[in-house]
Order: sequence, then C-alpha cells, then structure tokens
Amino acid sequence: MGYLLDTNVLSELRRRNPDPAVLSWAAKAAPLFTSALVIGEIRQGVESLRRRDAAQADRLAEWLSTVRHSYADRILPVTAEIAETWGRLTVPDPLPVIDGLLAATAQVHGLTFVTRNVKDVARTGVSVLNPFEPADPVG
Repeated sequence: MGYLLDTNVLSELRRRNPDPAVLSWAAKAAPLFTSALVIGEIRQGVESLRRRDAAQADRLAEWLSTVRHSYADRILPVTAEIAETWGRLTVPDPLPVIDGLLAATAQVHGLTFVTRNVKDVARTGVSVLNPFEPADPVG
C-alpha cells in the first residue's frame, strides 16, 4: 500500500512545529507519493507570497525544489485515465477540481489519499486518511 499526499499534509511536514500526529504517521508510512497538482499548488503559494515577502518566497521555493528532488519519480502526473476517473467521481456530486483529481489519482494508482480535507472526497469511495487525527491507523 502507498499514500498520496495532499498539499496540506506535505506542507505540514515542512513546518517548524508540525502536528505531532502527522509526524508520527509520516514516520511509519511508506511509500509516499504526491501529485504534479500539489507541486503546482505549492508553486502558486510561492508566487503569491513573493508579492509580500520575497525572502520567505525564496525559502519556500528552495523547499519546493527539495521536494521535487526527493520525490522525483514519486510525483504522479494527471493522465487521461485519471481525468476520466475524475469525471466519474464527480457525478452526481461535484467535487472541488483539484481534490477530485487527487482522489482520482489515488484511485487509479491504488493509493490512500492523505489529506486534512476528508470531507471533500469522502463520498467518492476512494481510500482516505486524515493524519491530523491521531486515531487514524497507518494502513
């Protein structure tokens, strides 16, 4: 079994004082994957921050570079199969686009989607885990 990390989980691991439940979960969970969409969301955050605090944006961009290097072949693209799966998951109940595409990515690759936003994708039937809840098991 593997895990697909949402932006909120990957970002939590970067914090100076990350949530202890998330740290504990991440120390035991493997393999960890993320999506090109998460990379895009983080880049969007870098560029938005750059307007207010260039130095902090540069630090975040360095971290993003480290993430891209360390995850390398574990950054999953959005493929035609994922897009079609997303289309199926959104009917009859629409989903936020990125969360829906991430859930579809997890389903196509047989991964558990790891996010704080469980409510957004719970009705899809995709395996979801919230590591911010200490009671959630690794697998």
